[in-house]
Amino acid sequence: MARHVVVGAGQIGSPLASALHRKGHEVTLVSRSGRGPGEVERIAADASDRTRLTGIVRGADVLYNCANPAYHRWPTDWPPLAASLLGAAEDAGADYVLLGNLYVYAPPTRPLRESDPLDPPSAKARTRVRMWRDALAAHEAGRVRVTEVRAGDFFGPGCVDQTHFGERFFPRLLQGRAASFVYDADQPHTWTYNLDVAEALSVAGTDDRSFGRAWHVPSPSPASARQIAEAVGRVADLDTAGVDVLPRWLVRTLGLASPMLRELEDVRYQFTRPFVADSTDFQNTFGMAPTPLETALKETVAWWRERLAR
Repeated sequence: MARHVVVGAGQIGSPLASALHRKGHEVTLVSRSGRGPGEVERIAADASDRTRLTGIVRGADVLYNCANPAYHRWPTDWPPLAASLLGAAEDAGADYVLLGNLYVYAPPTRPLRESDPLDPPSAKARTRVRMWRDALAAHEAGRVRVTEVRAGDFFGPGCVDQTHFGERFFPRLLQGRAASFVYDADQPHTWTYNLDVAEALSVAGTDDRSFGRAWHVPSPSPASARQIAEAVGRVADLDTAGVDVLPRWLVRTLGLASPMLRELEDVRYQFTRPFVADSTDFQNTFGMAPTPLETALKETVAWWRERLAR
C-alpha cells in the first residue's frame, strides 16, 4: 500500500481518490472546501500555499494535480497553483502526476498523438503548455518524477459544469427537450468518460513506466454531439433526442454576461473539423481499454436521473 495525495475534489479528483482507495492505497484528498468521498481522508487547504501543501504531501508516494480553476481564470490562477504543486512534490520527494487535456496541441489535421507539437492558438492553452514543460524540465533535471495524462472533453457522473455534456445536455434530453450545444454538432470529436480518466491517472501514478512523458486517456471512438445525443436516446429509451445549436452571435451576446461562454470562442477551432485523439500508446503499454460508450452513457444517465429526482 502506498500513500497518495490528490489535489482537487471535482469531477476527476473525487473519483480518482475513490479508485485509489479501492486498490488498497491510503488517500488524502485536498481541496478548498474539504469535500469528497467519505472513505478517504479529506483536508481543506489552499493548494497554492506551497508550505502548507508540502506539509500535507510529505511522506506520500504520489501527488496528483486534479485542480480545475475556472477556464476564464487560467492565465492568472494556474501559474501560482502549478508552481506550488510542482514545488511541493519536489520538496516532499513525491512523484507528480498531472491531469492534462488536448488543448495543448496545435489545431490538428489528423488524430492527435502525444508527440505532436505543443502549439495551441490561445493564451490560456499556452498556460497549460508551460505547466507541462516546467514539470518535464524538473523531471529531466532529476528533481522529481513526472507524467501527464491528457483527456478529451469530459462526460460522466458528476460532470455538471465546465463540460459540454453537463446541465445543458443530459437534463434537457431526459426532460424530452433538445440538448443545447454551442458548436457544430456534427463534427467528430474525442469525448472521454470521467471514470476512465480517474482510472488512467491511478494507473499512471502506480506504474514506473508512465514517468517522463505524456499519455492520452483511452476514450471511445470519436462521435459528434448529435451522435452522442442519439446514443443517449437509445440507452435512456427516449422518444426523441435532438440537439439545438446556439447561433454564434447568440453565444457572443450571452458571453457579455457569462465569462465561461465568452471564453468558448477560444476552443471553437476544435469543432470546425474532426478533433480526435489517439490513445494507442496508453492502451498498449498498460492494457487499459475505454469503457464502451453505451455503458458509459447508461451510467451517466442513471446518475443524472437520480440527481434530477432529488
